[in-house]
Amino acid sequence: MIQFQNEHFTVFESQLYKTTSVVAKTKDCIIVVDPNLLPKEVEEIRQTVDKIRGNLPVYVIYTHSDWDHLVGSGAFLDATVIASHLFSKVDQHHVIEQIKQFDDKYYLDRNYPITFPQVDIPVSRERHTAKIGSTTLTFYQAPGHTIDGIFAVIEPLGIFIAGDYLSDVEFPFIYDSSYHYDLTLQKVDTILRNHRVQYLVPGHGHIANNVEEIRKRKEDSKRYIKEIRNSIKENGNSHHLISHYSYWRELSFSHEENIALIRRELNNQQKK
Repeated sequence: MIQFQNEHFTVFESQLYKTTSVVAKTKDCIIVVDPNLLPKEVEEIRQTVDKIRGNLPVYVIYTHSDWDHLVGSGAFLDATVIASHLFSKVDQHHVIEQIKQFDDKYYLDRNYPITFPQVDIPVSRERHTAKIGSTTLTFYQAPGHTIDGIFAVIEPLGIFIAGDYLSDVEFPFIYDSSYHYDLTLQKVDTILRNHRVQYLVPGHGHIANNVEEIRKRKEDSKRYIKEIRNSIKENGNSHHLISHYSYWRELSFSHEENIALIRRELNNQQKK
């Protein structure tokens, strides 16, 4: 379904996990972000691009290599791909198998090949900038959730693409490092200072269209990580940190994974 739409961009929301995809149009290009998730949903995104592109080039940004964010890559083989340089270190076979297992589980068929995107423009430095005419794409390294995460800002549209950060329906999912996650969250204020952000699009959940809401989501994420660390040190229970989330029953597994990861980090600190 369409979660948000104006004259410049559309945010698509999957029926699964409220996963978002973006199609933005400037006078220079079409920009697609994380095309996903169900076959019909990817087809709708592709049809939207074909309808509005004219002779414009198409660029696809992948915010990170989780399978649910690049499941639609095979529908955009004609696009220029932008992603982290660390995509080259990802176990591509494993990601493709995750997609195939998902499709097999639900008897899903796709009218495009299941592929791992081949990166044309690797993001390898902080505040990496790509200019396409008067359109500017600025990228920031965003490890923590995964090692290969990136933030993107699309200007002059003022769109902040956050990947799997700053969600209003999920707490931080930490697969890489909670310390990296903290550092990535610190970059939010830098982005808000350096760019005229009008919209935040998270990888799951709803857009934010004001700076106060973006900062609130950042502080909520920082607090969650800090309180997990405190609860581990004090041998306390941390379920209250997720009980207010609408889908806490499903999210509880990820919360337990976060606790295990942060406990390992704290134990490793003590050994040094």
